[in-house]
Amino acid sequence: MQVLPFSYNEIHSTLKDLALRVRDSGFDPEVIVAIGTGGFIPARIMKTFLEVPIYTVGIALYLPDHTTLPSPRKIQWIDEVEQKLESRRVLLVDEVDDSRTTLEYCIRELLAHTPASLGVAVLHNKQKEKRGAIPSEVTAYWAGEDIPDVWVRYPWDAEDIQEHDKQVQLKGSTVGQ
Repeated sequence: MQVLPFSYNEIHSTLKDLALRVRDSGFDPEVIVAIGTGGFIPARIMKTFLEVPIYTVGIALYLPDHTTLPSPRKIQWIDEVEQKLESRRVLLVDEVDDSRTTLEYCIRELLAHTPASLGVAVLHNKQKEKRGAIPSEVTAYWAGEDIPDVWVRYPWDAEDIQEHDKQVQLKGSTVGQ
């Protein structure tokens, strides 16, 4: 399977642009909900530019061996703050829109708590057929970057960051060849 590694600098630049596009769209989120674990860091970087609080949810779709569960399951949810989402503009953030199953699950859960509006922002959108769908109640969807359907390697998942950075440099040296 082809692997596509990203550096922290690439991610930060993409998320800065994404946050500015969200802000300039007029959506004006009041709160960010990060899907964990992958959405934690993207949401935190976007917070720098959007200056709104972050709540987190934990959803599992994959087992540790990367096999897919039949449907997402809640690991951590924001029951104690759901009332803080009601009638507010909520921006749901995740790192990658792969099958869209996790996004759809989270969107439907959040919509049940009647936000004023709900937008979705992902760092990377895999260009592939999706199993899940974005409900029509979602105000807007933004992707930082569209990428091919490959395994994405993020620096926050690296056990050896120096080796990860070497792989990112190799990716850069093959661009345009």
